[in-house]
Amino acid sequence: MTVLVLNCTLKPAPAESSTGALAGLVSGALSDLGCDVDTVRVVDHSVQAGVERDMGPGDGWPALLRQVLDASILVFATPTWVGQHSSVAQRVIERLDAELSQTDERGRPSLYDRVAIPVVVGNEDGAHHIVGILAQTLGDVGFTIPAQSGVYWNGEAMGKTDFIALDTVPESVRSAAQTAAANAMHLARLLRGHPYPAPAE
Repeated sequence: MTVLVLNCTLKPAPAESSTGALAGLVSGALSDLGCDVDTVRVVDHSVQAGVERDMGPGDGWPALLRQVLDASILVFATPTWVGQHSSVAQRVIERLDAELSQTDERGRPSLYDRVAIPVVVGNEDGAHHIVGILAQTLGDVGFTIPAQSGVYWNGEAMGKTDFIALDTVPESVRSAAQTAAANAMHLARLLRGHPYPAPAE
């Protein structure tokens, strides 16, 4: 199984990323289950505004889309800003909209048979709201969302502590990451053996 992590932090590399750290718990658990993992920090690529597969010269999305299409499992990770997902995450969502009009060789939506895990981090409230948005959006474009796959960490309300500053990872967060990974792997295997049907003629 191949896994792609889309880290939608606002921080370009090599800055430390709490989003990347939390997504790393999930991808690490998937790696332990035998998956091959690739991680992309989206802000380091010139993903243009738009809702097409390719917005023309200089657009970094087509190369990222190829990685999305090649992966069995997508880990979609975003920080929380003013209670919302990041602008980088929103840009990815808008670009994935193009897949609604794309089909594979069997006439099925292009993102069928792929599994997605929402990951949200922040030192403010909003994680459940954002997980709901990501699950809805990713499901709409064709991904399948496993049971209990939303992985999140919220710091103290109005606090200053970031996830990367924690001395230890809370056991509840670690357990959630392992559950999400196990359920995603299970579902991806099922879809590989029993893919979604083609549209009825």
